[in-house]
Amino acid sequence: MKKSANNLKLIIIDDHTILRKSLARMLQYEGFTILADYANGKEFITSLPAEDPDVVLMDYEMPVMDGVSSTQWITKHKPDWKVLALSMKVDDMAVIRMLRAGAKGYIPKGVEPEELTKAIMTIHESGVYYSDLVSGKMKSMLFGNVKENTTIHDFATEREIEFLKLSCTEATYKEISEIMGVSVRTVDGYREALFEKFHLKSRQGLALFAIKNKLVQID
Repeated sequence: MKKSANNLKLIIIDDHTILRKSLARMLQYEGFTILADYANGKEFITSLPAEDPDVVLMDYEMPVMDGVSSTQWITKHKPDWKVLALSMKVDDMAVIRMLRAGAKGYIPKGVEPEELTKAIMTIHESGVYYSDLVSGKMKSMLFGNVKENTTIHDFATEREIEFLKLSCTEATYKEISEIMGVSVRTVDGYREALFEKFHLKSRQGLALFAIKNKLVQID
């Protein structure tokens, strides 16, 4: 077994059995550990694995409980878990809905295995991964080229926006984590996700971005 993936622990949620099982075998060969695989979100929620995964691979379209609802559940109940959306859908609204639900990345199912491995490793190491597909769509939103009436709320989760607002105060990141009731590591994840999504580099940049998008007001 290859060790390049350092045996990172994964969960796969996809209703296509053959694809799900084939994907599991391929990732195991690459050195990942598959904790469990599920056919839909409901099956996943009712049978959680004993160990926490490093990354959850989430299909977008599934019966019973789809990828958006499943990702929303993870964002609310398991905020430290990182979701990578892996789907046949590549239209704007599919990407927007998954990112808004809390996914840390979104890639098409047709990507080469090398890109999938890279996406998983990047999400584990830095918290987010955006392919050229997603980066292009977010740039279009920022420069007003997306046809849908999109806003910052379409690309950031409620918790990320809450963190963004708190970043405009004098509270330290540790104090922000206490206010939000999450770990410092989770707060770091919110920050890195916002940096990546909106091409920001500093806390000052976060504050200016929040003011520009009228999330906070200057007294």
